[in-house]
Amino acid sequence: MTTIADQRQILRRLLDERSPVDAFTAYYALHHDPKRTSIFLHYDERRQPDGFLVRAQTGLDLFRPVVVMRALNDGAALELFRAGLSPNRPYYLVAPMALAQAVNRHLTMSDAENLCVYQLDPARFIPQINVLVVSNPAPDGAPRFEIAANGSAQAAAGINWRSPRFAEVYVYTEPAARMRGWGKAVITALVSELLKNSVRPLYVVNEQNTASINLAASVGFVDTHAREYAGQAVLSQ
Repeated sequence: MTTIADQRQILRRLLDERSPVDAFTAYYALHHDPKRTSIFLHYDERRQPDGFLVRAQTGLDLFRPVVVMRALNDGAALELFRAGLSPNRPYYLVAPMALAQAVNRHLTMSDAENLCVYQLDPARFIPQINVLVVSNPAPDGAPRFEIAANGSAQAAAGINWRSPRFAEVYVYTEPAARMRGWGKAVITALVSELLKNSVRPLYVVNEQNTASINLAASVGFVDTHAREYAGQAVLSQ
């Protein structure tokens, strides 16, 4: 019987864990809780693996699993969709931009967006100290930094996921607290913490979100030129 550990060994041939381009997919394919992860492999006519689909249940959305995939062609993508997705159930799918046409051909997509993957360049990062920033770890112990006022967080930065090499960071600032530099202050504190632990921060953002891109650039993130196609996906019967 093939175990998920066996499947993950096969998957390693199809991913580059050292590359920010594959980082999000590699996290769910190789490091997400195996009890909440299902893997579907595709093989070519020579019985060599040429694609996969991973379905992962997360704590962020219990009713909409995360789906990541790789496929060399439209036919392989369709077979993986049929193997790994239940008809009429919504999923949050993230796929390489090269598979966008296949995704749109076989799935119904809503709230679709093109995502840019930014990676921190340590040479461009300048640590800063802001006395307003405090550490307030997430319930699972993951690093999180915030600036609070009037009893609530006005700016916060944390991580969406973390693998041995990378961590995807997020930052949020309340509308009334913007233009004060607080978003940059909390994400700078978070980046410093990740670098201490030899983890490379990534920043994933909608290509049209200029304000967020400018914030990332001001901290030292640079465009990897990797693009991902993401959104809610439903396989019709």
